[in-house]
Amino acid sequence: MDVVENDFTIKSALFTDFYELTMAQGYWKKNMNQLVVFDMFFRKNPFNGGFSVLAGNETLLDIITSFSFSDSDIAFLKDQKIFEDGFLEYLKEFHFTGDVYTMDEGTIIFPQEPLIRIHANLIEAQILEGLVLNHVNFQSLIATKTARIWLASKKAPIMEFGLRRAQGQDGAMSATRAAYIGGAAGTSNTLAGKKYGIPVMGTMAHSWIMAHTSELEAFREYAQIYPENSVFLIDTYDTLKSGIKNAIIAGGELVKKGYNFGVRLDSGDISYLTREVRKELDRAGFPQAKISVSNELTEEIITTLVASNAPINSWGVGTHMVTGGNESSFTGVYKLAARHDKETDSILPAMKFSDNPAKTTNPGIKNVFRLYDENGMAAADILALDDETLEEGKEYRFYHPMVDYRQFTFTTGKIVPLLKKRIDQGKRIGCRLPESEQLAISRTNVERQLESFDESYKRILNPHIYKVSITEKLKDLKLKFINENIK
Repeated sequence: MDVVENDFTIKSALFTDFYELTMAQGYWKKNMNQLVVFDMFFRKNPFNGGFSVLAGNETLLDIITSFSFSDSDIAFLKDQKIFEDGFLEYLKEFHFTGDVYTMDEGTIIFPQEPLIRIHANLIEAQILEGLVLNHVNFQSLIATKTARIWLASKKAPIMEFGLRRAQGQDGAMSATRAAYIGGAAGTSNTLAGKKYGIPVMGTMAHSWIMAHTSELEAFREYAQIYPENSVFLIDTYDTLKSGIKNAIIAGGELVKKGYNFGVRLDSGDISYLTREVRKELDRAGFPQAKISVSNELTEEIITTLVASNAPINSWGVGTHMVTGGNESSFTGVYKLAARHDKETDSILPAMKFSDNPAKTTNPGIKNVFRLYDENGMAAADILALDDETLEEGKEYRFYHPMVDYRQFTFTTGKIVPLLKKRIDQGKRIGCRLPESEQLAISRTNVERQLESFDESYKRILNPHIYKVSITEKLKDLKLKFINENIK
């Protein structure tokens, strides 16, 4: 298998759905390899939330520029006895030669708006579909989940502990990367720490304590080895009768030497136990000792604990963060938006129809603009055709994407275009940053952009719906397609 060692990045263009290749051969036989434009967008925010976070597109850009078929890939396809020799010869020279526009990684995103726009010949664009969706869907799901957890904690430190529950090796690596973008402070995944420059965290498990003759001995031994990083896991036997008492003894000995300590709970009634533990620590004269908790935490549980003022300083989250919890996938799709017409030698908009209006696409080559109000807060995202411009200080009327009766007028303040050209004729634009630097930028994007959205959009339960609207010109084009299709 064509995999970069210790990189978990598949470079083989076989990483696509088989029907993409059968369609590609059909296009090749019919000489239909014209220029097309595809949009990657998603249909609804996961977790019944009010926003999502874009992640995975930076790693995607690197792979697109190196996606190819090896000799063994071609041999495998030949063995399927469905592909012609001429088409296989074409695939031997396959590489991406088109353009890619994308929003910045870490952008706060909403349904229906193009996150990535691919301009390429039809075969190249078709083969890329699975790659694009695989990278962006999973990492965006995990980054969104983590951002929700981070907001629920009131932006307290979140430790990602999900390696052992993630879906395989690549799932663990991708989830750690996405979780850090979404707001996790660090990870237990040591390899991801090396690869991505993410802080690695973790102290002890219950087995450390059980391997010693007593709980106190286990704490003391650990404190002796790691005096600057001692967080005692206090629920192995009995949190209140032994765990916290032994932690105070071992921790007190550390404090006398000029160090500090903390404790962690991984079971039981977290609200009740953290309050009792806090009382014990304060009573013993250690108000500076921090309390960390873990154990199947979700944003809903964390919201409840924070609302009840449970004295928790940091959170360890694993399963629900790296798997998406109760939401198994992100609803990203990849749809044809425009195609070159030989007869007119022009780019014509394309539109998918559906009995479900939510699945009817927005036609044409589109940009996305974020509008801000006079207070610098995000007010709406606007889908516009590529030849349209929006001017600051001007009043516009915008329309609901489903072209129903809903509309609103807005006098624009600051306007920010969200799509940027990142690949030009198959080559990356600009300097490729080291992974750790890029990840830091993506993470900062999330933090900065979340600040520009009203709290009502970020509520864990029943968030306000953010406006994603279309211009009058795009509305008229969409209605034209609909009316022509009805006739």
